[in-house]
Amino acid sequence: MRHSPPLLASEIDGCRSRMMDAGWLCRVAMSIVAVSAVVLTVPQIVSADDVQDLADAIDRRISARWKSDKVTEAALADDAEYLRRVSLHLGGTIPTVSVARKFLADQSPLRRRRLVDNLLDSPQYITNFSNFWTRVMLPESATDFQALAQRPGFQAWLRQHLGNNTPYDALVYELLTTPLAGERGMTSVMQNPGSLSPIAFFTTKQIKPENLAAATSRMFMGIRIECAQCHNHPYDAWKQEQFWGYAAFFAGIERINRTDDSIGQVKEVFDRRELTIPDHETVVQATYLDGTQPQWRTKISSRRTLADWLTSKQNPYFAKSTANRIWGHLFGVGIVDPVDDFGANNRPSHPELLDELAASFTAHQFDVKFLIRGIVASKTYQRSSRKTDPSQSEPQQFARMAVQGLTGEQLFDSIAVAIGYLEPFESSQPFQFNQSTPKIEFLELFAPDNKSPTERQTSILQALALMNGQFTASATSLEQSATLTAITEFPRMTTAARIEALYLATLTRKPRPEELDRLIRFVDEGGPSKNQKQALADLFWALLNSSEFLFNH
Repeated sequence: MRHSPPLLASEIDGCRSRMMDAGWLCRVAMSIVAVSAVVLTVPQIVSADDVQDLADAIDRRISARWKSDKVTEAALADDAEYLRRVSLHLGGTIPTVSVARKFLADQSPLRRRRLVDNLLDSPQYITNFSNFWTRVMLPESATDFQALAQRPGFQAWLRQHLGNNTPYDALVYELLTTPLAGERGMTSVMQNPGSLSPIAFFTTKQIKPENLAAATSRMFMGIRIECAQCHNHPYDAWKQEQFWGYAAFFAGIERINRTDDSIGQVKEVFDRRELTIPDHETVVQATYLDGTQPQWRTKISSRRTLADWLTSKQNPYFAKSTANRIWGHLFGVGIVDPVDDFGANNRPSHPELLDELAASFTAHQFDVKFLIRGIVASKTYQRSSRKTDPSQSEPQQFARMAVQGLTGEQLFDSIAVAIGYLEPFESSQPFQFNQSTPKIEFLELFAPDNKSPTERQTSILQALALMNGQFTASATSLEQSATLTAITEFPRMTTAARIEALYLATLTRKPRPEELDRLIRFVDEGGPSKNQKQALADLFWALLNSSEFLFNH
């Protein structure tokens, strides 16, 4: 991993002045703020030995491959690199200066384990993983305005379950079986945006059996069966009849009283379990993807029958695909990659490890937090991102940590932490539709691009917005920045201490000696403006716009 070089006074001033001439290039508003659900956290007791056993198993499997492939692994990350990495992965943002100072001063051998426990018990974990699971389950909300309007209720539902650490199988079961029809057999599914419900999962898929089949198989089993919708899969073993047999579990859902393209009202016929393949006369019965036949119960939604099988411990796909997805989030690349493509031609890099992760995840009742604890406790996860040997080039060797681009949410929230910014909240309009706020503008510009974290790059437009945008400019001005005000006005603080505080606020590390020496001279001389406070503001701006800040290492 190549780190940013020490900053020169001329580089800071020249770059900033050039970018200020470019102007603010893009201001667009798409109004949505996910609602937070106030929940009680119910901690689960997990044996420390179980966590370490899983971590050791990971390291054994990975090390065995290194040995056979003659790979030299990277050194372990230092505390600062680990702190920033795990804070972004679990909490979705960089840590505050006070948290960084406390952790870096901690000499306890258990400090990393305690850090992870604190992050998993924090509100930031709930927010971060509600964003994560929304991207997985409701990808339409990133680009479709109608789907976006339904996102708050969906995220409120997610946050309630994340706050209670609901087992993942129970969460998916509730999602798949959420009622779509009322006591009279029908209801309107377009509910209040703030209602706490996963119903948006169905409405964003237009409540079409083929859309729901493609989405649920990919999201919850890692199977891209949609290519078999119109014909037998060209590259895999899936047949067209298998696709429609799986889609038939959703055959009982009917849309009625439609006058336009809206969903309208919905009726569900519980005992309907077959579909006719479009443009064919073939009628197929609902069948599981492993080929087994369901045991039907009268007047019970076929979605419940599907959910019983999909989330069961016997399902050969469910635990593996979930473990692989969490692994992919933490490493930037899955054991199977892409993480939702368990195809015949896309074999896992470490099949025995994936089996072990899935077995442990299942044995611990699908506890996502347990799985996270085991992975981040491993030495494999704790490797540095700095490349020290050519054998570390292959990402799926996991010989070093892959450098990952931040999501829009992570980047905005990290800037907010660094500058001391709090997003305003209007209680009269909690969802903020059609309003312009810095976060909404920022997320619009940094909308998801469906690329993997290791391929995510900052575009020229995004870079210009960061460097020259009003939000960053205000955040690094002496008049408006809370962080700068605190650092520049604090009495009896040396120049070195002020520079260190800026580094901790942005990069979660202290400056290296060569950086500190050069920057002390730059600040003491006042930079181009011959003003020490302005020189600190220029340094702050440069750090926020550095590649080291924009990526998770």
